[in-house]
Amino acid sequence: MRKLWSTGAGTGVGTGSRKAGTRAAAAWGAGALAGALLLGACGDPGSGSGDTNPADVPEAPGSHARPEPSPSASSTTRRRAARDTREKPAHAPDVLYLGDSLAMENQDVLGAQLREGLGARYRSAPYSGTTLCDYLDGTGEDSLVPDKDKAAALVRARRPDYVVLQFWGNAWGYTPCMDGITYDKEPAKYFDRYAADARRLAAQIRAAGGGGTRVVWVLQGPDPITPDRVRRVNEIYAAQAKSPGGLLADAGRAVAPASGRYKWTEKLPCTAYETRNPAYCTEPGQGRTALHRGDDYLHFCLAPTTPKSRPCPVRSPGIRRMAAEITSAVTKAS
Repeated sequence: MRKLWSTGAGTGVGTGSRKAGTRAAAAWGAGALAGALLLGACGDPGSGSGDTNPADVPEAPGSHARPEPSPSASSTTRRRAARDTREKPAHAPDVLYLGDSLAMENQDVLGAQLREGLGARYRSAPYSGTTLCDYLDGTGEDSLVPDKDKAAALVRARRPDYVVLQFWGNAWGYTPCMDGITYDKEPAKYFDRYAADARRLAAQIRAAGGGGTRVVWVLQGPDPITPDRVRRVNEIYAAQAKSPGGLLADAGRAVAPASGRYKWTEKLPCTAYETRNPAYCTEPGQGRTALHRGDDYLHFCLAPTTPKSRPCPVRSPGIRRMAAEITSAVTKAS
C-alpha cells in the first residue's frame, strides 16, 4: 500500500529544503485525505517475477542522467568473470521475499541484485498494507494475505534457503489480524503483540522449512512522526535475528544520515556508486540524491503514487541502497 502520511507506521518526511518536523506536522494534519488514499491504494501483490534489471528501469523524472562511456566487450567480460568468481557462492541460494508496501516497491530491484550477485533463485510475494500477522497460518479471513501465500505455505512449496521479511510495522490498525491494536492508542500492547507475532512467524517458517530455512529480518529506516516506534520494532527484529536460523540486514542504515541512525532525511550525499551512475544521483551538482518524493514521506520509489500497488518503475536510490544491504546479508551467509 502506498501511504502519503503517517499515523505512527510510516517511514518518510518532507523535502530537504524544509525542516522534517514542519513537514511532518503538515503531513499529520492531512489525515482525512491520506486515509482515503491509504484505502484506495491497496492492490494485488506483484507477480514476483523479479526479472527487471536495475539498468533497464527508466530514469526518475529530473534525474538528468548522463550517458556513460561503454567499455570494450572484452574488458567487461573479464571484469564480470572476475566478479562472478569472487562473489558468487558455490551453492546458488533460493530466496523468498515477503513484506508490505516497501517490499512491494523493492521486489524487482532486490531480485535483480540477488540474481546478478549470487545467481540466486528468487520469488517475491509482498502484499501492501500488511504486517507480520498477515503471513501467519490460521489468520484466515482476518488477513490481507490469502492462504496460498502464507509464509509457511510458500516455504513448504519452495523450500527456500532464506526468507527475507521487510515490514515497516503496521501501526494504524489497517489489517484485521491486528485486532484493532494500534501504536497510538495502546503502544505497550502493540509492541507485545508485534513481538509475539515475530516469534510465531519465525517458528512457522522454521517448521515449514524443516530447519533448513533461515529468516532474514530487515531493519527499517527513520520515521519522522514516531521515531521511537521504529527503533523498538527494529529491536524486536534484532532479537529474532539472534534466535536459531536468524539473520539481520540493516537496510534502514543505508537510508539514514551518518549523524543519526533514526534521524529522517529526504536527501543524502550521493554514494560512490551513485556518483558513477548519475541516474541514481538526482542532484549531481549538489552531490546529493533524493530518497523520497516530496509528497511521500513513507516510500522510497521516486515515481508518483498509483491506486494499485506495484514494483517501483523508476530508478530510485533509496530502493537500490536497501536492496544492496539485503543482498550483502544473504551473500555473507551463503
